[in-house]
Amino acid sequence: MTHPAAHLRRFSQPIDRTAIILIVVLSLIIGGLLLKGDRTAAKVRDFTWQGRQVGAEDNAFILAFSRPMDHQSVEDNLKIEPPLPGKFSWAGRRMAYTLDSPAPYGESFKISLEKARDRFSDPADDRTQLRPFVSEFHTRDRAFVYLGVTGEEAGRLVLANLTQQQQQILTPPNLVVMDFKPYPEGDRILFAATERSAQSQGMLDQQLYTVSTGIQIESAAHSIFDKLKPFAPSRKTQPIGTVKLLLDSQEYQNLKFDLAPNGQVIAVQRVKRNDPGNYGLWMIQPGKSPQKINTDSGGNFLIAPDSQSLAMAQGQGMAILPLASDAETLDFLPKFGMVLSFAKDGSAAAMVKFNVSPTNPTRSLFLVTNQGTEQELLKTDGSIVEAAFAPSQQTLYCLYTERLPGDLYEEQPYFAAINLKTGKITDLMRLPIQRDIQISLAPDGLGLLFDQVVANQLDNGQTAIRSSDGKAITNSQLWFLPLFQDEESEVIAADPQPLELAGLRPRWLP
Repeated sequence: MTHPAAHLRRFSQPIDRTAIILIVVLSLIIGGLLLKGDRTAAKVRDFTWQGRQVGAEDNAFILAFSRPMDHQSVEDNLKIEPPLPGKFSWAGRRMAYTLDSPAPYGESFKISLEKARDRFSDPADDRTQLRPFVSEFHTRDRAFVYLGVTGEEAGRLVLANLTQQQQQILTPPNLVVMDFKPYPEGDRILFAATERSAQSQGMLDQQLYTVSTGIQIESAAHSIFDKLKPFAPSRKTQPIGTVKLLLDSQEYQNLKFDLAPNGQVIAVQRVKRNDPGNYGLWMIQPGKSPQKINTDSGGNFLIAPDSQSLAMAQGQGMAILPLASDAETLDFLPKFGMVLSFAKDGSAAAMVKFNVSPTNPTRSLFLVTNQGTEQELLKTDGSIVEAAFAPSQQTLYCLYTERLPGDLYEEQPYFAAINLKTGKITDLMRLPIQRDIQISLAPDGLGLLFDQVVANQLDNGQTAIRSSDGKAITNSQLWFLPLFQDEESEVIAADPQPLELAGLRPRWLP
Protein backbone atom coordinates (compact mmCIF):
# COMPACT_ATOMS: atom_id res chain seq x y z
CA MET A 1 0.00 0.00 0.00
CA THR A 2 1.35 3.41 -1.09
CA HIS A 3 2.01 5.88 1.69
CA PRO A 4 0.02 9.23 1.47
CA ALA A 5 3.29 11.16 1.55
CA ALA A 6 4.16 9.66 -1.87
CA HIS A 7 1.07 11.35 -3.46
CA LEU A 8 2.12 14.69 -1.94
CA ARG A 9 5.62 14.32 -3.37
CA ARG A 10 4.12 13.52 -6.85
CA PHE A 11 2.12 16.84 -6.96
CA SER A 12 5.18 18.75 -5.73
CA GLN A 13 6.75 18.44 -9.24
CA PRO A 14 6.86 21.70 -11.32
CA ILE A 15 4.74 20.31 -14.18
CA ASP A 16 2.01 19.27 -11.74
CA ARG A 17 1.93 22.69 -10.13
CA THR A 18 1.70 24.37 -13.56
CA ALA A 19 -1.23 22.17 -14.62
CA ILE A 20 -3.11 22.90 -11.40
CA ILE A 21 -2.62 26.65 -11.86
CA LEU A 22 -3.87 26.52 -15.48
CA ILE A 23 -6.96 24.58 -14.48
CA VAL A 24 -7.78 27.14 -11.79
CA VAL A 25 -7.25 30.11 -14.16
CA LEU A 26 -9.36 28.58 -16.95
CA SER A 27 -12.12 27.76 -14.47
CA LEU A 28 -12.16 31.39 -13.31
CA ILE A 29 -12.35 32.64 -16.95
CA ILE A 30 -15.18 30.27 -17.84
CA GLY A 31 -17.05 31.23 -14.73
CA GLY A 32 -16.65 34.91 -15.55
CA LEU A 33 -18.01 34.40 -19.07
CA LEU A 34 -20.96 32.49 -17.74
CA LEU A 35 -21.70 35.23 -15.26
CA LYS A 36 -21.21 38.22 -17.62
CA GLY A 37 -22.32 36.66 -20.91
CA ASP A 38 -20.64 36.58 -24.35
CA ARG A 39 -19.64 40.10 -25.46
CA THR A 40 -19.16 39.12 -29.14
CA ALA A 41 -21.34 41.39 -31.36
CA ALA A 42 -24.02 39.81 -33.51
CA LYS A 43 -23.92 40.30 -37.28
CA VAL A 44 -26.00 39.87 -40.42
CA ARG A 45 -24.95 36.65 -42.11
CA ASP A 46 -27.10 36.83 -45.24
CA PHE A 47 -29.30 39.27 -47.13
CA THR A 48 -31.30 37.62 -49.93
CA TRP A 49 -31.53 40.74 -52.13
CA GLN A 50 -27.88 41.73 -51.99
CA GLY A 51 -26.75 42.89 -55.44
CA ARG A 52 -29.92 41.50 -57.07
CA GLN A 53 -32.41 42.80 -59.61
CA VAL A 54 -35.73 42.89 -57.82
CA GLY A 55 -38.95 42.46 -59.81
CA ALA A 56 -42.66 42.58 -59.09
CA GLU A 57 -42.66 38.89 -58.07
CA ASP A 58 -40.06 39.58 -55.35
CA ASN A 59 -42.32 40.70 -52.51
CA ALA A 60 -40.09 39.93 -49.50
CA PHE A 61 -36.44 39.81 -48.45
CA ILE A 62 -34.81 37.90 -45.58
CA LEU A 63 -32.06 38.91 -43.17
CA ALA A 64 -30.30 36.03 -41.40
CA PHE A 65 -28.45 36.85 -38.15
CA SER A 66 -25.61 35.08 -36.36
CA ARG A 67 -27.61 34.84 -33.12
CA PRO A 68 -31.15 35.34 -31.83
CA MET A 69 -32.03 39.04 -32.02
CA ASP A 70 -34.18 41.41 -30.03
CA HIS A 71 -36.98 41.84 -32.56
CA GLN A 72 -38.01 45.36 -31.61
CA SER A 73 -34.46 46.72 -31.77
CA VAL A 74 -34.08 45.40 -35.32
CA GLU A 75 -37.44 46.68 -36.51
CA ASP A 76 -36.83 50.14 -34.98
CA ASN A 77 -33.41 50.55 -36.61
CA LEU A 78 -33.82 49.00 -40.07
CA LYS A 79 -33.68 51.69 -42.76
CA ILE A 80 -34.48 51.43 -46.49
CA GLU A 81 -33.73 54.39 -48.73
CA PRO A 82 -35.88 55.31 -50.61
CA PRO A 83 -38.53 53.96 -48.20
CA LEU A 84 -40.44 50.75 -49.02
CA PRO A 85 -43.41 50.23 -46.67
CA GLY A 86 -43.84 46.66 -45.45
CA LYS A 87 -44.35 44.25 -42.57
CA PHE A 88 -41.94 42.27 -40.36
CA SER A 89 -42.11 38.59 -39.46
CA TRP A 90 -39.65 36.31 -37.63
CA ALA A 91 -38.61 32.66 -37.64
CA GLY A 92 -35.72 31.98 -35.25
CA ARG A 93 -32.68 33.98 -36.37
CA ARG A 94 -34.30 34.95 -39.68
CA MET A 95 -36.30 38.11 -40.25
CA ALA A 96 -38.57 38.54 -43.30
CA TYR A 97 -39.71 41.93 -44.56
CA THR A 98 -42.73 41.74 -46.88
CA LEU A 99 -43.44 44.77 -49.06
CA ASP A 100 -46.91 46.27 -49.15
CA SER A 101 -46.50 46.80 -52.91
CA PRO A 102 -43.78 46.02 -55.48
CA ALA A 103 -40.65 48.13 -55.39
CA PRO A 104 -40.72 50.82 -58.11
CA TYR A 105 -38.81 49.81 -61.24
CA GLY A 106 -35.75 51.68 -62.44
CA GLU A 107 -34.43 52.61 -58.98
CA SER A 108 -31.57 51.68 -56.61
CA PHE A 109 -32.11 51.10 -52.89
CA LYS A 110 -29.87 51.14 -49.81
CA ILE A 111 -30.64 49.05 -46.74
CA SER A 112 -28.84 49.65 -43.43
CA LEU A 113 -29.07 48.34 -39.88
CA GLU A 114 -27.17 49.45 -36.79
CA LYS A 115 -27.68 49.82 -33.02
CA ALA A 116 -29.74 46.63 -32.95
CA ARG A 117 -28.87 44.03 -30.30
CA ASP A 118 -29.29 40.35 -29.66
CA ARG A 119 -31.90 38.95 -27.33
CA PHE A 120 -29.58 38.10 -24.39
CA SER A 121 -27.21 41.07 -24.27
CA ASP A 122 -27.26 44.00 -21.87
CA PRO A 123 -29.02 46.96 -23.56
CA ALA A 124 -26.58 49.34 -21.85
CA ASP A 125 -23.50 47.56 -23.21
CA ASP A 126 -22.58 49.18 -26.54
CA ARG A 127 -20.02 46.45 -27.23
CA THR A 128 -22.79 43.91 -27.88
CA GLN A 129 -24.66 45.97 -30.48
CA LEU A 130 -25.04 44.49 -33.95
CA ARG A 131 -22.14 45.12 -36.29
CA PRO A 132 -23.30 47.88 -38.69
CA PHE A 133 -24.78 46.40 -41.87
CA VAL A 134 -25.13 48.19 -45.22
CA SER A 135 -26.14 46.72 -48.57
CA GLU A 136 -27.73 47.73 -51.86
CA PHE A 137 -30.14 46.29 -54.39
CA HIS A 138 -31.88 47.65 -57.47
CA THR A 139 -35.04 47.03 -59.42
CA ARG A 140 -35.29 46.07 -63.06
CA ASP A 141 -35.21 48.71 -65.74
CA ARG A 142 -38.54 50.21 -66.73
CA ALA A 143 -38.77 48.70 -70.22
CA PHE A 144 -41.41 47.62 -72.72
CA VAL A 145 -41.84 46.26 -76.24
CA TYR A 146 -44.02 47.81 -78.93
CA LEU A 147 -44.92 47.28 -82.58
CA GLY A 148 -43.39 49.93 -84.82
CA VAL A 149 -45.50 51.66 -87.48
CA THR A 150 -43.21 54.09 -89.32
CA GLY A 151 -39.93 53.97 -91.21
CA GLU A 152 -37.67 50.97 -90.69
CA GLU A 153 -39.60 50.05 -87.52
CA ALA A 154 -42.88 49.43 -89.40
CA GLY A 155 -44.24 45.97 -88.58
CA ARG A 156 -41.25 45.13 -86.37
CA LEU A 157 -40.90 44.68 -82.60
CA VAL A 158 -38.96 47.40 -80.82
CA LEU A 159 -37.54 47.26 -77.27
CA ALA A 160 -37.74 50.58 -75.43
CA ASN A 161 -35.82 51.04 -72.17
CA LEU A 162 -37.12 54.13 -70.37
CA THR A 163 -34.54 53.84 -67.60
CA GLN A 164 -31.60 53.95 -70.00
CA GLN A 165 -33.41 55.98 -72.68
CA GLN A 166 -32.62 53.45 -75.44
CA GLN A 167 -34.54 51.80 -78.29
CA GLN A 168 -33.57 48.65 -80.17
CA ILE A 169 -35.32 46.91 -83.10
CA LEU A 170 -35.65 43.20 -82.32
CA THR A 171 -37.18 41.47 -85.35
CA PRO A 172 -35.81 41.30 -88.91
CA PRO A 173 -37.23 43.46 -91.75
CA ASN A 174 -38.67 40.49 -93.66
CA LEU A 175 -41.27 39.71 -90.94
CA VAL A 176 -44.46 41.67 -90.20
CA VAL A 177 -45.49 41.08 -86.57
CA MET A 178 -49.18 40.57 -85.84
CA ASP A 179 -49.22 39.89 -82.10
CA PHE A 180 -46.70 39.22 -79.32
CA LYS A 181 -46.33 38.32 -75.63
CA PRO A 182 -43.22 38.66 -73.41
CA TYR A 183 -41.85 35.62 -71.57
CA PRO A 184 -41.88 35.85 -67.76
CA GLU A 185 -38.10 36.21 -67.63
CA GLY A 186 -38.14 39.14 -70.06
CA ASP A 187 -35.35 37.46 -72.04
CA ARG A 188 -37.56 36.55 -75.03
CA ILE A 189 -40.70 37.62 -76.84
CA LEU A 190 -43.17 35.16 -78.36
CA PHE A 191 -44.67 36.62 -81.53
CA ALA A 192 -46.78 35.75 -84.55
CA ALA A 193 -45.64 37.12 -87.90
CA THR A 194 -45.99 36.73 -91.66
CA GLU A 195 -43.44 37.23 -94.39
CA ARG A 196 -43.57 40.84 -95.58
CA SER A 197 -43.66 39.68 -99.19
CA ALA A 198 -46.81 37.64 -98.43
CA GLN A 199 -48.53 40.04 -96.01
CA SER A 200 -51.56 40.20 -98.29
CA GLN A 201 -52.45 36.79 -96.82
CA GLY A 202 -52.66 38.44 -93.39
CA MET A 203 -53.06 36.45 -90.19
CA LEU A 204 -53.98 33.25 -92.05
CA ASP A 205 -50.34 32.65 -92.88
CA GLN A 206 -48.73 33.68 -89.61
CA GLN A 207 -46.11 31.54 -87.91
CA LEU A 208 -44.94 31.58 -84.29
CA TYR A 209 -41.43 32.73 -83.42
CA THR A 210 -39.36 33.79 -80.43
CA VAL A 211 -36.86 36.64 -80.39
CA SER A 212 -34.32 37.37 -77.66
CA THR A 213 -34.18 40.75 -75.93
CA GLY A 214 -30.64 40.42 -74.58
CA ILE A 215 -31.95 40.93 -71.05
CA GLN A 216 -30.58 38.79 -68.22
CA ILE A 217 -32.43 39.06 -64.94
CA GLU A 218 -30.56 38.31 -61.70
CA SER A 219 -33.66 38.22 -59.57
CA ALA A 220 -33.91 37.51 -55.86
CA ALA A 221 -36.15 34.55 -56.67
CA HIS A 222 -33.37 33.10 -58.80
CA SER A 223 -30.82 33.54 -56.03
CA ILE A 224 -32.92 31.47 -53.61
CA PHE A 225 -33.53 28.81 -56.27
CA ASP A 226 -29.82 28.62 -57.07
CA LYS A 227 -28.95 28.16 -53.40
CA LEU A 228 -31.43 25.33 -53.08
CA LYS A 229 -30.17 23.69 -56.29
CA PRO A 230 -26.51 24.64 -56.68
CA PHE A 231 -26.00 22.30 -59.62
CA ALA A 232 -28.97 23.57 -61.64
CA PRO A 233 -27.98 24.56 -65.19
CA SER A 234 -27.10 28.23 -65.60
CA ARG A 235 -29.29 30.48 -67.69
CA LYS A 236 -27.65 31.51 -70.96
CA THR A 237 -28.63 34.82 -72.49
CA GLN A 238 -28.87 34.81 -76.27
CA PRO A 239 -27.60 37.80 -78.26
CA ILE A 240 -30.28 40.42 -78.81
CA GLY A 241 -32.44 39.83 -81.89
CA THR A 242 -31.94 36.05 -82.12
CA VAL A 243 -35.07 34.73 -83.89
CA LYS A 244 -36.23 31.09 -83.71
CA LEU A 245 -39.19 29.49 -85.48
CA LEU A 246 -41.51 27.64 -83.08
CA LEU A 247 -44.52 26.70 -85.20
CA ASP A 248 -44.85 26.83 -89.00
CA SER A 249 -48.04 27.20 -91.05
CA GLN A 250 -47.55 24.56 -93.74
CA GLU A 251 -50.43 22.26 -92.75
CA TYR A 252 -52.36 24.46 -90.33
CA GLN A 253 -53.22 28.13 -90.19
CA ASN A 254 -52.27 29.56 -86.80
CA LEU A 255 -54.76 31.96 -85.23
CA LYS A 256 -54.99 33.26 -81.65
CA PHE A 257 -52.34 32.16 -79.12
CA ASP A 258 -51.49 32.63 -75.45
CA LEU A 259 -48.35 32.08 -73.37
CA ALA A 260 -48.59 30.48 -69.91
CA PRO A 261 -47.36 32.60 -66.97
CA ASN A 262 -44.53 30.11 -66.33
CA GLY A 263 -43.37 30.39 -69.95
CA GLN A 264 -43.46 26.62 -70.46
CA VAL A 265 -46.74 26.18 -72.37
CA ILE A 266 -48.22 27.87 -75.44
CA ALA A 267 -51.85 27.40 -76.46
CA VAL A 268 -52.72 28.05 -80.13
CA GLN A 269 -55.96 27.93 -82.09
CA ARG A 270 -55.31 26.24 -85.46
CA VAL A 271 -57.33 25.20 -88.52
CA LYS A 272 -56.18 22.66 -91.12
CA ARG A 273 -55.66 24.16 -94.55
CA ASN A 274 -57.32 21.39 -96.57
CA ASP A 275 -60.01 20.68 -93.96
CA PRO A 276 -61.61 23.84 -92.49
CA GLY A 277 -63.75 21.70 -90.20
CA ASN A 278 -60.58 20.53 -88.46
CA TYR A 279 -60.40 23.48 -86.09
CA GLY A 280 -59.24 23.41 -82.48
CA LEU A 281 -56.81 24.18 -79.70
CA TRP A 282 -53.20 22.97 -79.67
CA MET A 283 -50.57 22.89 -76.96
CA ILE A 284 -46.83 23.51 -77.45
CA GLN A 285 -44.25 22.55 -74.81
CA PRO A 286 -40.44 22.75 -74.95
CA GLY A 287 -38.86 19.71 -76.57
CA LYS A 288 -42.21 18.17 -77.57
CA SER A 289 -44.22 18.06 -80.78
CA PRO A 290 -47.41 20.17 -80.83
CA GLN A 291 -50.35 18.29 -79.30
CA LYS A 292 -54.01 18.85 -80.06
CA ILE A 293 -56.29 19.33 -77.07
CA ASN A 294 -59.35 17.14 -77.55
CA THR A 295 -62.15 19.52 -76.64
CA ASP A 296 -65.00 21.34 -78.35
CA SER A 297 -64.04 24.30 -80.50
CA GLY A 298 -64.22 27.66 -78.80
CA GLY A 299 -63.44 31.33 -79.06
CA ASN A 300 -61.64 33.71 -76.71
CA PHE A 301 -59.34 31.94 -74.22
CA LEU A 302 -56.74 32.73 -71.59
CA ILE A 303 -54.29 30.51 -69.69
CA ALA A 304 -54.75 30.62 -65.91
CA PRO A 305 -51.99 31.66 -63.45
CA ASP A 306 -51.31 28.02 -62.50
CA SER A 307 -50.16 27.42 -66.12
CA GLN A 308 -52.06 24.12 -66.02
CA SER A 309 -55.55 25.21 -67.06
CA LEU A 310 -57.31 27.78 -69.22
CA ALA A 311 -60.65 29.52 -69.57
CA MET A 312 -62.23 29.40 -73.03
CA ALA A 313 -65.53 30.57 -74.47
CA GLN A 314 -67.53 27.50 -75.52
CA GLY A 315 -71.16 27.49 -76.56
CA GLN A 316 -73.12 29.75 -74.21
CA GLY A 317 -70.49 30.17 -71.50
CA MET A 318 -66.90 29.89 -70.29
CA ALA A 319 -65.33 26.44 -69.90
CA ILE A 320 -62.42 25.83 -67.52
CA LEU A 321 -60.18 23.18 -69.13
CA PRO A 322 -56.94 21.48 -68.13
CA LEU A 323 -53.94 21.96 -70.42
CA ALA A 324 -53.83 18.31 -71.46
CA SER A 325 -54.44 16.31 -74.63
CA ASP A 326 -57.65 14.82 -73.18
CA ALA A 327 -59.22 17.93 -71.68
CA GLU A 328 -62.36 17.13 -69.76
CA THR A 329 -64.10 20.28 -68.57
CA LEU A 330 -63.26 21.16 -64.95
CA ASP A 331 -65.98 23.78 -64.62
CA PHE A 332 -68.46 25.68 -66.76
CA LEU A 333 -69.71 29.23 -66.20
CA PRO A 334 -72.82 29.70 -68.37
CA LYS A 335 -73.32 33.42 -67.66
CA PHE A 336 -70.08 34.68 -69.20
CA GLY A 337 -68.83 35.03 -72.74
CA MET A 338 -65.30 36.40 -72.34
CA VAL A 339 -62.41 36.30 -69.86
CA LEU A 340 -60.20 39.39 -69.72
CA SER A 341 -57.64 38.65 -67.00
CA PHE A 342 -56.80 36.67 -63.89
CA ALA A 343 -55.52 37.83 -60.51
CA LYS A 344 -51.88 36.86 -60.16
CA ASP A 345 -52.58 34.24 -57.47
CA GLY A 346 -55.51 32.76 -59.41
CA SER A 347 -58.05 33.72 -56.75
CA ALA A 348 -60.24 35.73 -59.14
CA ALA A 349 -60.88 36.56 -62.77
CA ALA A 350 -62.39 39.49 -64.65
CA MET A 351 -65.11 38.22 -67.02
CA VAL A 352 -67.66 39.81 -69.33
CA LYS A 353 -71.37 39.00 -69.45
CA PHE A 354 -73.35 39.88 -72.59
CA ASN A 355 -76.76 41.18 -71.57
CA VAL A 356 -79.14 40.41 -74.43
CA SER A 357 -81.92 42.91 -75.02
CA PRO A 358 -83.86 43.67 -78.24
CA THR A 359 -83.78 47.41 -77.55
CA ASN A 360 -80.73 48.10 -75.38
CA PRO A 361 -78.07 45.34 -75.29
CA THR A 362 -75.37 45.95 -72.68
CA ARG A 363 -72.26 44.31 -71.30
CA SER A 364 -71.29 43.80 -67.66
CA LEU A 365 -67.87 43.36 -66.09
CA PHE A 366 -67.87 40.75 -63.31
CA LEU A 367 -65.39 39.73 -60.64
CA VAL A 368 -65.56 35.93 -60.41
CA THR A 369 -63.68 34.29 -57.52
CA ASN A 370 -62.45 30.72 -57.07
CA GLN A 371 -64.92 30.48 -54.18
CA GLY A 372 -67.82 30.75 -56.58
CA THR A 373 -68.85 34.36 -55.89
CA GLU A 374 -69.82 36.65 -58.77
CA GLN A 375 -69.84 40.43 -58.36
CA GLU A 376 -70.98 42.85 -61.04
CA LEU A 377 -68.55 45.76 -61.19
CA LEU A 378 -69.58 47.79 -64.22
CA LYS A 379 -72.29 47.89 -66.93
CA THR A 380 -72.06 49.74 -70.23
CA ASP A 381 -73.92 50.04 -73.52
CA GLY A 382 -70.54 50.06 -75.27
CA SER A 383 -67.67 47.57 -74.99
CA ILE A 384 -65.45 46.22 -72.22
CA VAL A 385 -62.07 45.98 -73.93
CA GLU A 386 -59.42 45.11 -71.33
CA ALA A 387 -58.98 44.64 -67.59
CA ALA A 388 -55.91 44.21 -65.41
CA PHE A 389 -55.49 43.49 -61.70
CA ALA A 390 -53.18 45.78 -59.74
CA PRO A 391 -50.26 44.03 -57.99
CA SER A 392 -52.09 44.44 -54.66
CA GLN A 393 -55.18 42.78 -56.22
CA GLN A 394 -57.30 45.41 -54.45
CA THR A 395 -57.88 47.40 -57.64
CA LEU A 396 -59.01 46.37 -61.12
CA TYR A 397 -58.09 48.68 -63.99
CA CYS A 398 -60.50 48.63 -66.90
CA LEU A 399 -60.65 50.00 -70.43
CA TYR A 400 -64.28 50.32 -71.47
CA THR A 401 -66.42 52.40 -73.85
CA GLU A 402 -69.81 54.08 -73.77
CA ARG A 403 -71.96 54.62 -76.83
CA LEU A 404 -72.32 58.26 -77.84
CA PRO A 405 -75.78 59.58 -78.69
CA GLY A 406 -76.63 60.18 -82.34
CA ASP A 407 -77.31 58.33 -85.55
CA LEU A 408 -73.60 57.67 -86.17
CA TYR A 409 -72.41 54.74 -84.04
CA GLU A 410 -69.40 55.90 -82.01
CA GLU A 411 -67.95 54.74 -78.71
CA GLN A 412 -66.14 56.94 -76.18
CA PRO A 413 -63.28 55.04 -74.43
CA TYR A 414 -62.54 55.49 -70.73
CA PHE A 415 -59.81 54.19 -68.47
CA ALA A 416 -61.11 53.48 -64.96
CA ALA A 417 -59.98 52.11 -61.61
CA ILE A 418 -62.41 49.90 -59.68
CA ASN A 419 -61.92 49.43 -55.93
CA LEU A 420 -62.68 45.73 -55.40
CA LYS A 421 -63.50 46.24 -51.71
CA THR A 422 -65.98 49.08 -52.09
CA GLY A 423 -66.98 48.69 -55.75
CA LYS A 424 -66.24 52.39 -56.35
CA ILE A 425 -65.48 53.26 -60.01
CA THR A 426 -63.08 56.13 -60.68
CA ASP A 427 -62.71 57.30 -64.28
CA LEU A 428 -59.05 58.23 -64.56
CA MET A 429 -58.99 59.39 -68.16
CA ARG A 430 -61.23 59.89 -71.16
CA LEU A 431 -59.34 58.57 -74.17
CA PRO A 432 -59.52 59.66 -77.83
CA ILE A 433 -62.33 58.12 -79.85
CA GLN A 434 -60.86 55.14 -81.69
CA ARG A 435 -61.38 51.39 -81.96
CA ASP A 436 -57.90 49.97 -81.46
CA ILE A 437 -56.66 51.37 -78.14
CA GLN A 438 -54.58 48.91 -76.14
CA ILE A 439 -53.32 49.38 -72.59
CA SER A 440 -50.58 47.74 -70.52
CA LEU A 441 -50.24 48.06 -66.74
CA ALA A 442 -46.68 48.32 -65.41
CA PRO A 443 -45.54 45.35 -63.28
CA ASP A 444 -45.00 47.67 -60.30
CA GLY A 445 -48.49 49.13 -60.80
CA LEU A 446 -47.21 52.71 -61.04
CA GLY A 447 -47.98 53.49 -64.65
CA LEU A 448 -49.92 52.59 -67.74
CA LEU A 449 -48.97 52.54 -71.41
CA PHE A 450 -51.50 53.14 -74.17
CA ASP A 451 -51.47 53.95 -77.88
CA GLN A 452 -53.26 56.61 -79.91
CA VAL A 453 -53.72 55.34 -83.46
CA VAL A 454 -53.89 57.43 -86.61
CA ALA A 455 -55.72 55.38 -89.24
CA ASN A 456 -56.08 56.26 -92.90
CA GLN A 457 -58.62 54.76 -95.27
CA LEU A 458 -56.24 55.36 -98.20
CA ASP A 459 -53.59 52.72 -98.76
CA ASN A 460 -50.70 52.74 -101.20
CA GLY A 461 -50.11 49.02 -100.73
CA GLN A 462 -46.99 49.56 -98.66
CA THR A 463 -48.55 49.91 -95.20
CA ALA A 464 -47.69 46.92 -93.01
CA ILE A 465 -50.19 47.39 -90.16
CA ARG A 466 -53.97 47.66 -90.28
CA SER A 467 -56.66 48.41 -87.72
CA SER A 468 -59.41 45.99 -86.75
CA ASP A 469 -61.74 47.52 -89.38
CA GLY A 470 -59.15 47.12 -92.16
CA LYS A 471 -57.89 50.70 -92.34
CA ALA A 472 -54.19 51.26 -92.91
CA ILE A 473 -52.44 52.60 -89.79
CA THR A 474 -50.14 55.40 -90.88
CA ASN A 475 -49.00 56.52 -87.42
CA SER A 476 -49.57 55.92 -83.71
CA GLN A 477 -48.41 57.82 -80.63
CA LEU A 478 -47.39 56.02 -77.41
CA TRP A 479 -48.31 57.56 -74.04
CA PHE A 480 -47.41 56.94 -70.40
CA LEU A 481 -49.98 57.58 -67.66
CA PRO A 482 -48.51 57.73 -64.11
CA LEU A 483 -50.69 56.16 -61.39
CA PHE A 484 -50.66 57.04 -57.69
CA GLN A 485 -52.70 56.35 -54.55
CA ASP A 486 -53.97 58.90 -52.05
CA GLU A 487 -54.06 58.51 -48.27
CA GLU A 488 -57.27 56.48 -48.53
CA SER A 489 -55.70 54.09 -51.08
CA GLU A 490 -57.84 55.49 -53.89
CA VAL A 491 -56.12 55.60 -57.30
CA ILE A 492 -55.42 58.97 -58.88
CA ALA A 493 -53.83 59.64 -62.24
CA ALA A 494 -51.44 62.40 -63.28
CA ASP A 495 -51.44 63.99 -66.72
CA PRO A 496 -50.46 61.53 -69.48
CA GLN A 497 -46.96 61.97 -70.89
CA PRO A 498 -46.16 61.54 -74.61
CA LEU A 499 -43.21 59.21 -75.15
CA GLU A 500 -42.23 60.55 -78.58
CA LEU A 501 -42.40 57.00 -79.91
CA ALA A 502 -44.49 55.94 -82.90
CA GLY A 503 -45.87 52.50 -82.06
CA LEU A 504 -48.74 50.16 -81.34
CA ARG A 505 -49.74 47.65 -78.66
CA PRO A 506 -47.09 48.51 -76.01
CA ARG A 507 -46.47 45.79 -73.42
CA TRP A 508 -44.30 46.09 -70.34
CA LEU A 509 -41.56 43.57 -69.70
CA PRO A 510 -42.01 41.69 -66.38
